[in-house]
Amino acid sequence: MIAIIDYEAGNLTSVERAVRSLGRDCVVTSDAQTIREAERVIFPGVGQAGSAMASLARTELSSVIRDVYASGRPFMGICLGTQIILSHSQEYDTPCLGLLEGEVDAFPLKMTDTDGSRLKIPHMGWNRIHPVVAHPILEGITDDDEFYFVHSYYPAPAHREHVVAECTYGFTFPVMLGHKNLVSTQFHPEKSGKAGLTILENFCRWEPC
Repeated sequence: MIAIIDYEAGNLTSVERAVRSLGRDCVVTSDAQTIREAERVIFPGVGQAGSAMASLARTELSSVIRDVYASGRPFMGICLGTQIILSHSQEYDTPCLGLLEGEVDAFPLKMTDTDGSRLKIPHMGWNRIHPVVAHPILEGITDDDEFYFVHSYYPAPAHREHVVAECTYGFTFPVMLGHKNLVSTQFHPEKSGKAGLTILENFCRWEPC
């Protein structure tokens, strides 16, 4: 069973639908015991870091998430779920979970492309990613595959070895993080077509050392 954590951050149905399309059993839940007993856990979300952390505090899921990570079971963060696994977010000066050391930084308000044209914030649309290290989650992904993004903040982990892949939009920044039994994506695999489903299928098969 795969537990998809419900912390009132939205986008849960699309994640559930994508996982079920792979023939995997999953449940959207905020029940602590169900999450602790799940074989794998997905931590998705859209929205603001402050409201997400307030929801986790209110539902007492912060400690549950830390327990799951400490247990060694496969754990995946998606979008906002990637940001709040870090230590702190610039979004409303929010202390986060601190599963990995690092900051969540805001995109500069005035960014330009290589031709000098203004880039819109939030970063919204399809982009290729650039692997930094080999990782089982990236098996079957090619240089031509594109993934769907929508975000105004990006993860900036303190340790370079936690970066799995990067993306370039105005500048190059991390979009996949990984450490031990944790992997996370700033993009939305559940909205990224065949390539995104490949990422999710790889997670469903992944057996971290």
